[in-house]
Amino acid sequence: MKETYIYGIGVMSGTSLDGIDIAYIKIHQNIYKDFKILKAETISYNSYWKEKLQEAINYNAADLEELDIEYGKFLGQVIHNFITKHTVSRLDFIASHGHTVLHQPELGVTLQVGNGQEIANITKKEVVCDFRTQDVALGGQGAPLVPIGDKLLFADYDYCLNLGGFANISYEKNNKRIAFDICPVNIVLNHYTRKLGLDFDEGGKIASKGKINDALLESLNSLNFYATEPPKSLGLEWVKEHVFPLIDRKETDISTILRTFVEHSAMQIAKIITKKSKILVTGGGAFNSFLMDRIAFYLKKPIPLVTRELIDYKEALVFAFLGLLKRKGEVNCLQSVTGAKENHSSGKFFYPQK
Repeated sequence: MKETYIYGIGVMSGTSLDGIDIAYIKIHQNIYKDFKILKAETISYNSYWKEKLQEAINYNAADLEELDIEYGKFLGQVIHNFITKHTVSRLDFIASHGHTVLHQPELGVTLQVGNGQEIANITKKEVVCDFRTQDVALGGQGAPLVPIGDKLLFADYDYCLNLGGFANISYEKNNKRIAFDICPVNIVLNHYTRKLGLDFDEGGKIASKGKINDALLESLNSLNFYATEPPKSLGLEWVKEHVFPLIDRKETDISTILRTFVEHSAMQIAKIITKKSKILVTGGGAFNSFLMDRIAFYLKKPIPLVTRELIDYKEALVFAFLGLLKRKGEVNCLQSVTGAKENHSSGKFFYPQK
């Protein structure tokens, strides 16, 4: 008799390097809205991995191959430890996003390290990973991937907004799912708080005490990316080329930079959302109460938050869901979102070899 529910682990590492999010879920095989996060945890990076993943963008091909293996072994061990700690007895598969090192889809390039074979060998479980490369090969952006989850798991919301390294959004328009990266958020804010010896600006307290640099704000809002129609996505390369140099030319005071960038992010996000709408906000930026207040200011309405578990682990949950869809041969990448030639089922399978 076929089981009604399937059990999976979703693994996500975001560009802001907060850590590895792991969600153990059960989901109905046919009624996808019937799901539950059973256990979830964020494993923080130590200084070795933070530094290595930050520097990886500068690696050559041989170094990247080596990193892919090393990071795959590390992920495998982290997942194995999670399974042991939480006494996970029923597990059908693991779906891993990996960690994005390179993302330039216009050049046909996207790379997420975290070798699936190494994860499978260590955990002794089936692994689905490498969700982006097929989409890029089909002419797509390879991102964002979460909108299929928004469409099938969170259809009760008009907009699904994720505030992570980048702000991205997903919504229905003319019976099609539209989704794209709006602007950088934590990838920029955290870069500057690290100069103060802090991993992040808790609650946006430092930003709230800063002043807005109007010239910087105008320059940020004038970046060409914002005038480009979706599908579109952002990567660290774009931030390093366009955002950091612009900020560093115009401002040195950290609180002013943070205050100005929060305002910039809030303005760009509010431009996309219609005022009378139900919004699901997830990602670490949801806990930046100052940023949330500024978005609410422009929308002229408060934005209620969902459970902390869903805010923290929605992306890991959705990657488990992407793995399930791939296992069933169902579409998990939407042409209307990424700009690929067609809807398709993306991801690669790896099975334990030793």
